[in-house]
Amino acid sequence: MPFDLTDRQIKLLEAVINEYLESSTPVGSQTVVERYKLPCSAATIRNEMADLMERGFLLMSHTSSGRKPTALAYKFFIQELLQEDEIPVLQEVAMKQRMWPVRFETEKLLKQASLALSDTTHELAFAATNDGFSIYTGAANILDYAEFWDINAAKNVLALLDRYEIMSDIISKASYGDRDVNILMGDEANIDGLQESAFIFSKYDAKGKSGFVGVLGPSRMKYGNVIPNVRYVKNLVEELASGW
Repeated sequence: MPFDLTDRQIKLLEAVINEYLESSTPVGSQTVVERYKLPCSAATIRNEMADLMERGFLLMSHTSSGRKPTALAYKFFIQELLQEDEIPVLQEVAMKQRMWPVRFETEKLLKQASLALSDTTHELAFAATNDGFSIYTGAANILDYAEFWDINAAKNVLALLDRYEIMSDIISKASYGDRDVNILMGDEANIDGLQESAFIFSKYDAKGKSGFVGVLGPSRMKYGNVIPNVRYVKNLVEELASGW
């Protein structure tokens, strides 16, 4: 996807996204100038922000003069700027040890895979087979985010995860291309109340049995941590399920 941004706009957008990921507070021009040392004035930053709003990368909060990233901004960030965290070796070993004892039992293996993901990412995790079994863990983690404090938003998430056919349909909307981990923003899923959410997931295929594992959280989740963990757990499922 061509984004066609100038170097200054890229640095500005990166600053706004990083600030919003950390603070969850709409970001103003003065904050960008003071904290991210961009070599231009606050007035110039405001003009660039206005242009980025027109192009769909930022939106203005109703409660302040600050800006928030849009789904398009997160896509740009993930594709062009994201630096993935390296999973500590001890964490990799712990996840494998957790899943190893149940490697011959599909449903138990996927439960442990989901638990491993929710524990390491501190997000809501899910796993499923293509023949209809599904499970999710870490549901309480969504309450750490203001996006889900509205009771209807939280209910929509849980109702969604209880319906395998809806989850399967959502996953099918994503185009993988050559990526092993995919991200589907909430507005793409077209589910009421989940516009500020994101699905990060990967499909596994092991000896003819297939399905998906992933995470559901706010669109401002820490992608650098979540993406490599989803990838690692997916690879573990394929490795351990080779004996099915």
